[in-house]
Amino acid sequence: MRKSRAAASVQPIIRCMSSSNKHSKAPRVVLVTGLSGSGKSIALQVLEDVGYYCIDNLPVSLFETLARDITTNPSKARDLTAVGIDARSPGNELAHLPEVIKRLRDHGIDCEVVFLDADDAILIQRFSETRRRHPLTDDEHTLDEAIVLERETLAPLNEAARLKIDTTRTSLHELRSLIRARVAERQAGEMSILLQSFGFKHGAPRNADFVFDARCLPNPHWQPELRPLTGRDQAVADFLSDDLKVHGMISHLEDFLSQWVPCFEEEGRSYLTIAIGCTGGQHRSVFLVEQLQLRFEAQGREVVVNHRELS
Repeated sequence: MRKSRAAASVQPIIRCMSSSNKHSKAPRVVLVTGLSGSGKSIALQVLEDVGYYCIDNLPVSLFETLARDITTNPSKARDLTAVGIDARSPGNELAHLPEVIKRLRDHGIDCEVVFLDADDAILIQRFSETRRRHPLTDDEHTLDEAIVLERETLAPLNEAARLKIDTTRTSLHELRSLIRARVAERQAGEMSILLQSFGFKHGAPRNADFVFDARCLPNPHWQPELRPLTGRDQAVADFLSDDLKVHGMISHLEDFLSQWVPCFEEEGRSYLTIAIGCTGGQHRSVFLVEQLQLRFEAQGREVVVNHRELS
């Protein structure tokens, strides 16, 4: 069976279409935060591996001084710095951290917040499997209560985050790839665009900026010979390409995104997530994402592709 261009070679489920992987020379500070068990340590490890100077569990009171020193003091300057901050910091300090981040940005410091999250049930499962202790559990708080408390405590940082990553259905390999593609390899001043396919039966992505529904299109699942394949296989691509509604949706999505993506860029957005879903996230949504990726690539844009259900 012939494979499509995207399927002809072995490729990771998450990939980045970028003309360059070089970092900007301007100093950059990335604050990594989020729920315990959501993958913060993995994110910091990835950034450290690609050359970031990483500091974990930094007291919030020291963050502004550190950010200013490493971006303005020649004797302490570092081009790439990542800082991990979690809910163990005093709540009043965390509440004022968004103000600190705004001040840093107003002074021209490239400071961004990456917030990692996951469903409560998944976080509980991860702590149970690893038998690790949640940092906020004590004699007065069960694991369930600690997660709720942590979510409330980190709410200000969640609001301040430019990039939010839901790791509920994300493997460690996929998370590493996402951090590399969307954070480490993003050029200063450029917007990272994520095109994501998903299955509605598994739930829609929580942090998508746009969500489009492809369930109205012909479903290859009902063709026995196509059922085990995906939207990256030529046979499925041929089946969908024969339908005028599929062409119409691709054309309309391209026109819509071509009009509105530049508006987000003009607003200074660093990240944009575009999610396309079908029933199972295997055929129609995958094919549409692949087609849109080709169009973005032709425009010379940096595009990260994630087929969530094809793990």
